Amino acid sequence: MTDTAVEKTLAVLEALADHSRITDIARVTGLPKSTVHRLLQAMVDRGFAVVGSEGNYLAGPRVLALAGKVLRPIDTVERARPALRSLQHDTACTVHLAVLFGDELVYVDKIEANKPYRMASRLGMALPCHGTAIGKAVLASLSPGELDALITRVGLPGRTPRTITSAKRLRAQLARVRRSGFALDDEENEVGVRCVGAAIRDHAGVVIGGLSASSLAMEHGIAELIALGPRVVRAAAEVSAALGFSPGARS
Repeated sequence: MTDTAVEKTLAVLEALADHSRITDIARVTGLPKSTVHRLLQAMVDRGFAVVGSEGNYLAGPRVLALAGKVLRPIDTVERARPALRSLQHDTACTVHLAVLFGDELVYVDKIEANKPYRMASRLGMALPCHGTAIGKAVLASLSPGELDALITRVGLPGRTPRTITSAKRLRAQLARVRRSGFALDDEENEVGVRCVGAAIRDHAGVVIGGLSASSLAMEHGIAELIALGPRVVRAAAEVSAALGFSPGARS
């Protein structure tokens, strides 16, 4: 598509938010009716528009799906903040909130511990699932087939000497995560950093990401992180509840 074609398409899509008739969309965009009709038909073919019962046009399911993906992290952060603050206060660790995008996690919120150092993690940072506490908590929710498919797609690349790169070892660890409700990252994503994490669910019971408490390895041994596990699980349950999840909604 040329730049002009892109501009016309975006103009029609934007007008579709307030107008449903070709005549009105043509008027506000300044485009010929024939052009508007052609672009709307292309949007219908791709799910960005639908034809209403009266022959008018409405935003399609793909627009709504994209809007939901964009707005979900913002809404999740706002609803999760109280639980994150409480977790940070109780554990004295840096806490993270991450949301699943495709096969990766993306940090969408972070509350630093009151320490003389700062974690290298940053908002917007993407990371693979198999080497992080949040990621392993998310992977534990997958069926065996879903897990195998993900491993086939992205592999198990090593980020540190301690990253689990064996599918057999990963499956064994995920079985423990399912029993305890939380996962550990023993310097597997970043040398010198340990984390304990748990998954969060949306209103439909779908796992959409998770939260974690992170600390320098010299400050928290594995046994100490395991002791923090139930507190992290409780925080994750609080976030899930804030998103509308109840145990009866589990998918």
